Amino acid sequence: MAVSYYQNQAEYLLKEYMLANPFVPYTSVVGGILACKMVYDLAQLISALNFKSYPSLSYMKRVEWNNRAISTVHAIFITVLSLYLVFWSDIFADYQLNDLITFRSSSLSTSILGVSVGYFLTDLGMIFWFYPSLGGMEYVIHHLLSIASLAYAMLTSEGQIYTFMVLISETTTPGINLRWYLDTVGMKKSKTYLINGVVIFLSWLVARILLFIYMFYHVYLHLDQVNQLHAFGKILVFGVPTALTVMNLLWFGKIIKGLKKTITKRQ
Repeated sequence: MAVSYYQNQAEYLLKEYMLANPFVPYTSVVGGILACKMVYDLAQLISALNFKSYPSLSYMKRVEWNNRAISTVHAIFITVLSLYLVFWSDIFADYQLNDLITFRSSSLSTSILGVSVGYFLTDLGMIFWFYPSLGGMEYVIHHLLSIASLAYAMLTSEGQIYTFMVLISETTTPGINLRWYLDTVGMKKSKTYLINGVVIFLSWLVARILLFIYMFYHVYLHLDQVNQLHAFGKILVFGVPTALTVMNLLWFGKIIKGLKKTITKRQ
């Protein structure tokens, strides 16, 4: 009876408080931070048991190894759910005419953004703690902009559709992390490394070039609704994707050069 009572109380608190609309953003952020900690610990345990080269790595290499495991899991999580929300769910569908597409949200979309905020806060904390081993000032600026953009969309529900479109670009992260893992374990000359380079090229082209073109086209089609956003919301819709597009094109050029160099060496 006592166990049943406490179980019912726990379910009541979860539904009435933690999952209640006003608390969704905050509980999801905390959940995201705890999930990052769990993934870090699991990566440390699994890698030590299954990868012979892991124990011989330096302390900072092991930290980065586990850190990249977190970013890989987050990338898969956010890519899958962003694709679902943008292209398959009814939340942002044009046939839903009850309100403006730029102001639509749900408990699910808001909680997903909260988890992502939790990830970026965790990663930023690690960058500061081990600075500059896990990334320099460009990473700090990138994460601060990401946190500001995600938190604004999460708390105001403004422009969530375009926030999720940008988050789909995280689909390139697992490939980039895998490239680092292959290099770290001495597989830079392997066929897997070459295939990985081709996959990065294709995923970058689709998720960071073509997708952004589609997003700008979508903004153009819904410009009357976008113009009703607050000033900061407009900055996020117009400014952030534009800046990211410039950086994506510059990085894409480097990816092409790197892939050409790898292919040339093998001929």
